[in-house]
Parts: sequence; C-alpha cells; structure tokens
Amino acid sequence: MRISHRRTAVHCLVAVAFGAAVLTGCGSDDGTDAAPQPSVSTQPSAAPASDDASAPADEAPFAGTKQFVQIENAWTEDGKTYVSVRPAEKEAMTEPHEAWIVVPGEGPYTTVPLADEAQVLLSVPLGDDSRATSYSQAEFVSRLTAQEADARPRTGYDLSFDGEGNVTRLKSLYTS
Repeated sequence: MRISHRRTAVHCLVAVAFGAAVLTGCGSDDGTDAAPQPSVSTQPSAAPASDDASAPADEAPFAGTKQFVQIENAWTEDGKTYVSVRPAEKEAMTEPHEAWIVVPGEGPYTTVPLADEAQVLLSVPLGDDSRATSYSQAEFVSRLTAQEADARPRTGYDLSFDGEGNVTRLKSLYTS
C-alpha cells in the first residue's frame, strides 16, 4: 500500500513540474518564450513616463529622472532655453576644504530643453556664492557661455526632469 501512495505522489509531482514547465515556457524548442522578457536599455538612468502620450525615449531620454551631468553648452532659441548634457559622477572632496569633484562622463552630449518655469540655482564658479542662489535662465546661459569651453566640464549639475524630458530644476555644484 505504501508503494501505491508513493507512485501517486510521484505522479502528482511530475504533473505539477510539467505544468510549471508549460506555463513558464521552460523546454520550448521553437525559440519563443511564453512570457515577454524585460529589455535592457542603454539609456542612462532613464525611466519611461507613466502615460502613453509621452515622447519616445530617443526624444526624451531622461524623462522623469534626476541626473548628475556635465553641461557643454547652453543657448536660447525661439524663447526656449536648451542645454547639451552628458551624465557624469561626483565625488566629495574634504581636504583642504569641502567641495565636489566632477568625474567627467564619456560619450556624446544630448540636447534637452528647460521647462519655462525651471528653477536655476547656481553656486561658485557660475554663481556668486558657495551656496546655490536662484538665477534666471538668461543669466545662466550668459554665465555658462562666458566660461572658457575647457573649463565647463569641471562644473557639475544636478538636474530634475519632468515626464516629458524638460529640465524642471538645474543646480550647479559648488566647486572651488
């Protein structure tokens, strides 16, 4: 009698395993998966916007994210401010005084627009103080473009993007 119970249990386990294999697509030889697999994105820290009406990832690569970036250039065109950005990293410096060191990123710069009401906070070397202070977008463009091009990569910025890929907040890091 014990043998019959064991056979029944083995048959049940085989049926469960077979059912699980069928449901998960395990053992499929036709090259298709039962469930779609997540895709791997090469976009830096980009998160898709929550609605279907948002711009494609190529048009708004940073939509809905916060990024630390370098800014190569800034300009105003048809009343809208644009910046060309590239992801970077920041490291804290504590000696001889506290500040940030920008670790430059690699690869191409991406042009992104500033929202009409974007908050622009600048500190030294673009701003006048070590503490970030509010500036207009026009003042930011003027101060950035007044810097020599080879000095620009040494300044880093924390940017916040809305769901459409517009910069809503730009804050330069204090660097000495």
